[in-house]
Amino acid sequence: MTAATNLLLTGGHAHDFAATSQAIADLLAPQGIRTQITEDLPAAFEDLHRGARYDLLTVNAVRFRMLPDRYRDLRGAYAFELDDVGKEAILGHLSRGGGLLALHTAPICFDDWPMWPEIVGAAWDWATSGHPPPLASAISFTDEPHPVTAGLEDFELVDEIYHDMAVAANVVPLATSQYQGRPQPVLWARTWRGSRVATDVLGHSRASLEHPVHGTVVARAALWALGREDASVTAYQAGGVG
Repeated sequence: MTAATNLLLTGGHAHDFAATSQAIADLLAPQGIRTQITEDLPAAFEDLHRGARYDLLTVNAVRFRMLPDRYRDLRGAYAFELDDVGKEAILGHLSRGGGLLALHTAPICFDDWPMWPEIVGAAWDWATSGHPPPLASAISFTDEPHPVTAGLEDFELVDEIYHDMAVAANVVPLATSQYQGRPQPVLWARTWRGSRVATDVLGHSRASLEHPVHGTVVARAALWALGREDASVTAYQAGGVG
């Protein structure tokens, strides 16, 4: 099978994106997915706009305008606005049948583009959304049948559990966790205008991504987004998927 190419967009504050992005690349490599990691989003979007082609686009980043006052001192280093080239690059990738893998903070990104929440299925609501510090949390798979979760058992991992996001009405959760007794969607996979988009809002740390079950979920989500849901991915181990 020809290797698939993956462009992984990363960077932002309050996360070790260098570690988590490398962990993603490491667990996808055994599945024949070659990942290029970049923090230079404008250059990446320009390349896509000019004709660069990838099979998969992964967003493991927190790149947004940082309008809340608490980010005032961070805006100079991290604030990001998505221009028309970036929007057209993402839409062009999807229109060509490219897959999208949106991880952890991806729904916070590109907050100046109303179409982004439609694509990934959720947005951060600054009035209601939040998360406790990373805690040992139970992750429960729903009864919705899907290749990303088939045969996997509920698990526990230390992670940030996002709560009260603005989740699209047509999102069907594949996994949830609890916040104050209420289930919170943490994983879903769906098509948007015919293109496959998998969203997993777990993955704050490398340890989360290297969890045997969660690593399997991420690998399967990438394969599903690529149209390879029949690939055999049974259990992830640090350093590879088998």
